[in-house]
Amino acid sequence: MHSRISGAGRAVIAAGFVIAFACAGRADIIDDWASVKAPPAPALKEVTLDGKTTALLILDLQKPSCTPQRRARCVPTIGKIKALAERARAAGAMVFYTFAGSGDPHEIADPALAPKDGEWIAQRGPDKFLGSVLEQRLKERGIKTVIVTGSSAQGVVVGTGSGAAQRGLKVIVPVDAMSSDEAYMEQYAAFHMSKGGPAIVTDETTLTRTEMIRF
Repeated sequence: MHSRISGAGRAVIAAGFVIAFACAGRADIIDDWASVKAPPAPALKEVTLDGKTTALLILDLQKPSCTPQRRARCVPTIGKIKALAERARAAGAMVFYTFAGSGDPHEIADPALAPKDGEWIAQRGPDKFLGSVLEQRLKERGIKTVIVTGSSAQGVVVGTGSGAAQRGLKVIVPVDAMSSDEAYMEQYAAFHMSKGGPAIVTDETTLTRTEMIRF
């Protein structure tokens, strides 16, 4: 038995083939890479925080990664994070550090920023909540907001910031207190946390600068 296809049916089929071939030949993101325009920079906002329910997270800010030779963009963040840590402590905020690699707190990028006993953990991954006591420590202190700082931006800032948001915490990201090997990685991290990531993260995240944080 042979089926008959009307002229209109043949036209629909032909159009389908055209669309299929067009989609098969469509450029992918690698082909489009050079022509993609970066979106507008996210807006930065001033924030006022309650020190008693806030934790400042200083993530992997250590040698040898945070040096002019290894990661030059990290070096200018050290003074800003140090000043922020002083203000946070004065306001009664929790300050907590992580160390990757050997996990040695003596590798802190600046001895003046060294953690106190009980303020740090060794954790190698980008999400510092995984396999660590960080969540427990935050709950014990009644923390509702975390300020995420450190290096690298695309690793620990995105990983731990996202992890915090998914645990119901407010996330503050001072863009002058995160760093990476190159500017694009910091740009990616800022965009992901504020606009490009899932709503469960972006809805809970505020981008700012250290000088725009009040306690």
